[in-house]
Amino acid sequence: MKIGISCHHTYGGSGAIAAELGKALAGRGHIVHFFSQAAPFRLGTFSKNIFYHEVEAMHYPLFECPFYSLALASKIAEVAFYEKLDVVHAHYAIPHALSAMLARQMLEDKCAEARCFRLATTLHGTDITVVGADSGMQDVVRLAINKSDGVTAVSGYLRDETNRMFSPKKEITVIPNFVDTSVFFRSPDQDLRGHLGLGNEKIVIHISNFRPVKCIGDIVRVFHALTARIDVTMLFVGDGPERSAAELRVRELGIADRVRFLGKIDEIVPLLSLADIMLMPSNVESFGLAALEAMACGVPVIATDAGGFPEFVVPGLHGYLLPPGDIEGMTEKALLLLSDEPHLKACSEACILQAKRYETALLVERYEAYYSGLITGTA
Repeated sequence: MKIGISCHHTYGGSGAIAAELGKALAGRGHIVHFFSQAAPFRLGTFSKNIFYHEVEAMHYPLFECPFYSLALASKIAEVAFYEKLDVVHAHYAIPHALSAMLARQMLEDKCAEARCFRLATTLHGTDITVVGADSGMQDVVRLAINKSDGVTAVSGYLRDETNRMFSPKKEITVIPNFVDTSVFFRSPDQDLRGHLGLGNEKIVIHISNFRPVKCIGDIVRVFHALTARIDVTMLFVGDGPERSAAELRVRELGIADRVRFLGKIDEIVPLLSLADIMLMPSNVESFGLAALEAMACGVPVIATDAGGFPEFVVPGLHGYLLPPGDIEGMTEKALLLLSDEPHLKACSEACILQAKRYETALLVERYEAYYSGLITGTA
């Protein structure tokens, strides 16, 4: 198949999944064309079956905002016309599915006999729970969903939320996020441990784009409580609007020497391989890809009993799930894991086994079958 993938290039789960999906599809012989403002951060080395098309929005003094959505539609239409794309897979309803819809209209207007691609849209979360929750955007999001040929969601939670909020005409298929366990596996690097100035203390890690929903302040509070009880260091990986406040709070609490803010790092497996537990106290996560990748590296997760986490994290087996904002509960469960080596080891081994149920190859096969169903009209 010839497949176009439209996605965000920035640090985050949707861009990571889109890039990993495209690479896996290319590895299975499909031709994959990526559309975004910059190369997706997980794309890495290109192969003979992968092509990247940069979308350049026009800047003109009359317009306050560049027309990215229109430029994206134009680029998709151009490539689809000349490359005869079978499917365009839009990751996020807004703007990617909407732009793909417009691209199809461009093709139909350009040539009545033009071969039009099928549109698959994957909902990742904020396009529904944040953008879609805005009253001024609800009808736009609903249109993008209903005009897609097929719609998938990364979790049962997100499917149910979408049905509740939009009552879409389209049936939504759940295809969860995935992890390549040939890449994400535990491989401790003692040199890295020394490079980071770490000794034999326990290591807690958090990876995100530091948006408010990630509750970075809760992580600081939990970690501060841990420092009073055990020898521990915190690794923050990623960047975003909540980072500065977290850095300030860490200094105010006098624990700056126990915390490393490492910024955006593409190669996270070496860091995950050092970690003992991951903290993910988000108010809600549509899936929680960072947690699944941590589990593949044998890192139990302390997360919230919200969103997609309960669909793959079994409390007591792969870590623990607590109500959002339960600082005391998260602290106690973190202490339980970090202070009980046999329990930590058992959870670590269980996490690795659980991650294999979300192996990339298994989920890519489901996407292949889904694309084929859209093309043949049997989906």
